[in-house]
Formats: sequence, C-alpha cells, structure tokens
Amino acid sequence: MPISESMVQDIVQEVMAKMQIADAPAGKHGIFTDMNEAIEAAKASQKIVRKMSLDQREKIITCIRRKTKENAEILARMGVDETGMGNVGDKILKHHLVADKTPGTEDLSTTAWSGDRGLTLIEMGPFGVIGAITPCTNPSETILCNTMGMLAGGNTVVFNPHPAAIKTSIYAINLLNEASLEAGGPDNIAVTVEKPTLETSNIMMKHKDIPLIAATGGPGVVTAVLSSGKRGIGAGAGNPPAVVDETADVRKAAQDIVNGCTFDNNLPCIAEKEIVAVASITDELMHYLVSENDCYLASKEEQDKLTAVVLAGGKLNRKCVGRDARTLLSMIGVNAPANIRCIVFEGPKEHPLIATELMMPILGVVRAKDFDDAVEQAVWLEHGNRHSAHIHSKNIDNITKYAKAIDTAILVKNAPSYAALGFGGEGYCTFTIASRTGEGLTSASTFTKRRRCVMADSLCIR
Repeated sequence: MPISESMVQDIVQEVMAKMQIADAPAGKHGIFTDMNEAIEAAKASQKIVRKMSLDQREKIITCIRRKTKENAEILARMGVDETGMGNVGDKILKHHLVADKTPGTEDLSTTAWSGDRGLTLIEMGPFGVIGAITPCTNPSETILCNTMGMLAGGNTVVFNPHPAAIKTSIYAINLLNEASLEAGGPDNIAVTVEKPTLETSNIMMKHKDIPLIAATGGPGVVTAVLSSGKRGIGAGAGNPPAVVDETADVRKAAQDIVNGCTFDNNLPCIAEKEIVAVASITDELMHYLVSENDCYLASKEEQDKLTAVVLAGGKLNRKCVGRDARTLLSMIGVNAPANIRCIVFEGPKEHPLIATELMMPILGVVRAKDFDDAVEQAVWLEHGNRHSAHIHSKNIDNITKYAKAIDTAILVKNAPSYAALGFGGEGYCTFTIASRTGEGLTSASTFTKRRRCVMADSLCIR
C-alpha cells in the first residue's frame, strides 16, 4: 500500500522529534558520543568486513539500495526540514539515483600478467577504516553513496558530518547499519558522533588507524584534509560555466541549462552557475530563458539588491543557499509569479553574482564577442577549480577546444548538468567528485589500494 504525503510528513516529524541529539542511542547502530570510540567500533567491524567474500559485501549493498529507496522521501524531507535547502522532489530523485547507479563490488577489477617468468596480479585491497567529512548540501546522499563504495572495497567508514545536517546524517548511518545487520553483516560499518565539531574532525584526521580521508565540501575543509599528513581525496568547490555557441540548438540549450541550474535549487556542485554566450545568439537565448523556461529577468536595481542580500558584507549569505528563486526574490521585495524557477540577467564576468559560486538558482549571462572569447571568459569564471563545465554546441572542433582549455573533471555536452551523474546520461553516480586531488568521480575502486602479488616461474600454463 503506497504511503501518502501526509503519512510521510508525520513520519518525518516523528523522526525529527525523537532524534534529539542528546537522546541519541550512544553506541547503537553507529552513533557514539566519543570520536575515538566510534573509530574503535569501525575498526572492529572492518576486521569482519575484510574477511567477507565479495558476494557477502554485495548482499549488504543490495540491502542498502533497497532501504535507500524505501526511505527516499523521508530522507529528502528530513534534509529540507533540517537544513532549509533544496527541494523534496529533487532530493527524492537523488536518493533513487544513489540506489540505482552507485557502483558496488563490480567496480573492483584484477590486472594480470602471465609469461615465461610466472604470474603477476594487481588486486584492489581495502585501506581499512576511512575517515569522511560530508556536507549539509547533500548530507544523506553523500553518506549513502560513500559507504556503498567504501564497503564494496572492504572498508568501514567514520563520518564527521556537517553539524547543520546531523539528524539527517544520523538517520542515514542508522539505515546503513540496519541494512548490514539484515544482510548478515556487522554493525558499525558506518559510524559517527552525536555532535560533530571541528575537534571531532581533527581527532578523526589525526587518528593513527585512519589512513585515508575523503572530504566532500568547500575549499576550507579540503585544504584541511590535504594538510593532515594523510592521503586525502578532496571534492571541493566549483563554479561551472555553461558555454553556448552559434551552432547550438539555442532553444534546447536554454531548457537544459535552466533544468540543470534549478535542480535541487542549484545545490549540486556540478550545476550550471553562469552562462557564457556568443554574442550572435545571446538575445535569442535570453528570449527562450524568459519566455519558455520560467526565468525572471532581473533589472539593474534588482541585481544590486540581490547582491546586497546574497553576498551580504562581501560574504555568501548561508540563508540564501539552496533557496528557490521566488524566495530569493521575496528577500528583495519582489512578489514573483508562482511559475518562476530561475533568476537571470546579463552582466560582465566580474559581476559578483556571476564570478561567485552561489549554489542558488541565479544565472548571470555573459556576452562573448566570439567563441574564443567565450572560452577565455569561461576559463576565468571556473577559477581553476577543474571541477565541472558545460557546453552547448554542434561544432566538434569547438567542443574539443573548450574541453582542453577548461580541463575539468566533468564536461557535459548538450545536456543538463545532472546528466554527468547518470541522470539522463550514461555512467555511474557519485556525490564525491575529487577534482582537486585528481580522482575525478569516485567509486568503489577509488577507495582501494593496489597490491601486487607475484608468483615467479610458476602458474604460466601457455
């Protein structure tokens, strides 16, 4: 029997009411009061996990997939209720994407060389206990996705979630451990503390039993991880530009860009953050953005007001992050129509609402004199993050030139940004995109170390 929306909301409210952090069941299903105790529990569980067959690990992952789908709406509503960011419908889709397209043990492979002098294998082995720092923008999605990949590789994981999403994070960690227990695995495959802080993060990063740290968040947390003395996987900031050239299907480009930009209110780090359009098609593009894609064209005065609110005191206003376009407009006294999904305007690349990664549905459009100028401006706007970029073009030479110049971990051609994660495109899903440290889109194999096994002068039977 399907669960009604009102029933789901009641469940969310009940869960949120019960999950007062002070009352969390310490030591049960991965939740601890002390970070050192959490790490010890994960270490004990990893001794069991590393002896499990790949089939046994996959049974746990299959159970995680099922429970993620069953709890998708609850987790989505909890995330929005707790953080105030994003929207429920898109977060539900993201949880289903995690369940359907996060790689499991099939991502692990063996390389072999066989010849006159014997047999050599390269196997993917576990690191052990991995430390992970997760954001408030995609809290449960990142935790679920990370754990599935890390567990597939034979690891357990200690999370230090963003404090603004701790209840949602705890719910996800409980879910993971319940799935493991249901599938015959150990408790504490994923653990955390009731009250994550900078101190608990430092304990985790410096702990002798944590050899690898994966950080999904802003540049500050990634820098801290890379300065920890441990191996780090860093998924940092991005300011992805979308280039539109004169050969593009301009009407489709407008639709794709708005759909990508507004998905979960622009929270995904891969989402389109600004447009660079060749001058010959800029007016046409602006027409389709406003007339067919529910965009609000902001006047110069409204742009100034938005800048004052969104970048109050020269810093990103966290109360604006992940809010929808109508809410942002209401903050400057504009009562926008109910259909408005995105705020657009034309300006120079240096405009603060264009040059800054906002994580909200505001799209500045930069006019370029030609394609080479568009590439140059897009590279400047990406700020060397090497994270994500987008292009709408039917000219293969232009696409190639842009791809080489922008040099990002992700480049989406002629589609919304979310196609990069397998939603409307091919490929697997991840919520940890390690652009800064070079791993790119992480998966189970990312969380393994390569081990060479050599048998000399034997086992070659050719």
